[in-house]
Amino acid sequence: MTIPPVDLTARLAGRVAVITGGGSGIGLATAKRFAAEGAHVVIGDVDAAAGESAATLVGGRFVRVDVTEETQVNALFDEAASITGTLDIAFNNAGISPPDDDSIETTELPAWERVQDVNLTSVYLCCRAALRHMVPAGRGSIINTASFVAVMGSATSQISYTASKGGVLALSRELGVQYARQGIRVNALCPGPVNTPLLQELFATDPERAERRLVHVPVGRFAEPEELAAAVAFLASDDASFITASTFLVDGGIGSAYVTPL
Repeated sequence: MTIPPVDLTARLAGRVAVITGGGSGIGLATAKRFAAEGAHVVIGDVDAAAGESAATLVGGRFVRVDVTEETQVNALFDEAASITGTLDIAFNNAGISPPDDDSIETTELPAWERVQDVNLTSVYLCCRAALRHMVPAGRGSIINTASFVAVMGSATSQISYTASKGGVLALSRELGVQYARQGIRVNALCPGPVNTPLLQELFATDPERAERRLVHVPVGRFAEPEELAAAVAFLASDDASFITASTFLVDGGIGSAYVTPL
């Protein structure tokens, strides 16, 4: 699908934003959107080549980070804050969906733990690191990538992924409430299926699996990364100043569907 051009504002001008998993997919699309709206973008990614490329593309900085390692996460956010002395936006987006995370009957403990570490523990670490800078400043926007599977069940289960995204949603909601009167907003972005390399890889060897999911999306297609980036830019901006602790669904209607259109 071709996304129509958008007349961009400068609503993020001068703000410093960290994006984890910024080397590809939703993270890369968001880095482009943030930069186009005037933000200083710091890309955090475990893939140095992808991260460097993304940072060059948006005129930002790259910090290689394993988001499961606390010291590396702290260094990422400290580097970002050093740009202007503040940290305004944290888009905690890094995540994995490996093939060995399947039904509860076949997913072994190491696979469960790896997904929990990357998808949930990393968000805990990134939120802690961001809040160390945002609390003294009395302002900030944190957006954590959860998923529509955090609010729905699926018979095509990725059990650890689903559980991790439910944890991200609950964590985001609690922080959003806890820090609301300190000028810090925390929201959970809940995408539906998105046309990213992660999804393409997941479905490449199993087209039936993709079709089984696609039929439930009322819009009739998967989202494009740029559509999610637009939602993240909104949540990061002052246009969303009264939105916190939200379950921000960008899912093509799947979360509200019973019977989809023919």
